[in-house]
Amino acid sequence: MIVSIANRLEEVKEYYFSKKLREVAALRAAGKPIISLGIGSPDLIPDEKVLQALSSAASESTAHGYQSYQGLPALRQAMASFYQENFKVTLNPDTEVLPLMGSKEGIMHVSMAFLNPGDQVLVPNPGYPTYTSVTKLVGAEPVFYDLVEDNEWLPNFEALEKLEVSKVKIMWINYPHMPTGAIAKNQVYQKLIEFAKKHEILLVNDNPYSFVLNENPESILNFEGAKEVALELNSLSKSFNMAGWRVGMFVGAQEYLDQILKVKSNMDSGMFYGIQKGAIEALHLSKDWFKSINEHYHRRRQIVYQILDSLNCVYDTTHVGMFVWAKLPEGITSEQMTDKMLYEKDVFITPGTVFGSNGEGYIRLSLCVSEENLQQVLVRVKA
Repeated sequence: MIVSIANRLEEVKEYYFSKKLREVAALRAAGKPIISLGIGSPDLIPDEKVLQALSSAASESTAHGYQSYQGLPALRQAMASFYQENFKVTLNPDTEVLPLMGSKEGIMHVSMAFLNPGDQVLVPNPGYPTYTSVTKLVGAEPVFYDLVEDNEWLPNFEALEKLEVSKVKIMWINYPHMPTGAIAKNQVYQKLIEFAKKHEILLVNDNPYSFVLNENPESILNFEGAKEVALELNSLSKSFNMAGWRVGMFVGAQEYLDQILKVKSNMDSGMFYGIQKGAIEALHLSKDWFKSINEHYHRRRQIVYQILDSLNCVYDTTHVGMFVWAKLPEGITSEQMTDKMLYEKDVFITPGTVFGSNGEGYIRLSLCVSEENLQQVLVRVKA
């Protein structure tokens, strides 16, 4: 290599799943019958109306040119209507909704819009690893706040108040929580809003799992004072089986979204027209859609519970989302269990340590696997 790498990469590693899935692919190529329970990529397909909208749009004469950085007006309206219908949150589609090419890009956009080198970011431990890596990529410093099982994986506000937060500009929150599946309760959103106001921190709630095995979806924007201090990320990836389509959204006050748009408009040239048309159809689906996909996930989760029982793990049946988070028996680490499963049982699962130090002693299993394959995993575990 004839040039040195950027300093920003010195503290950032390749994404765990990017590296690990290469290993899984190599094992499969060598003849190993690996079943992956590692990632949350839905294996079910979108609704037929969504697929038809994509197909039909592709033949329109204007479909293949550059699109608006802010998405089609009809897409923003569909997103606003979706929030009104499902969360009772009123949004102005012209100023309070910003479509994204997947919500993951939104993590980078909001970080670039508001963080300078030396700024700090409150990041949950355990939590989505991208919060940390993007914070480092923009030169800011992650400050981890603990989530633990004894506190139902919710923020400890007494501990938060003891932190030095004068340099903190953004706080990442994520409920339903990934990786644990815990839900926000005990007025945690209202307490977070009050904390953010007190310390002048921008809350960003990452909310893609609301409709998976969850009977009571919530948005932080439904709580008093939220728009003053909070933005919400959402996505069609999990709720509508559209992960590869890359459709997400930022919702919240115009004063924040205008700044994010400055970044976004310099990084892409708009979302493909056909994908937007398909997304509009998805957002207009009735609640029967969620009922139908959750029937699949419910059956799968019952098998995953049996797998975990066979491994002598403990799990919380009140948790939601497309993963099951489980505590390992004493005497084995997360990495040891995942290696044992991969090399002895030909099953890839995720060690809790991927999500932070508080993930030690836990594993995460995905529900994005057919019942047939889950039954095969159960057989292998029992063997």
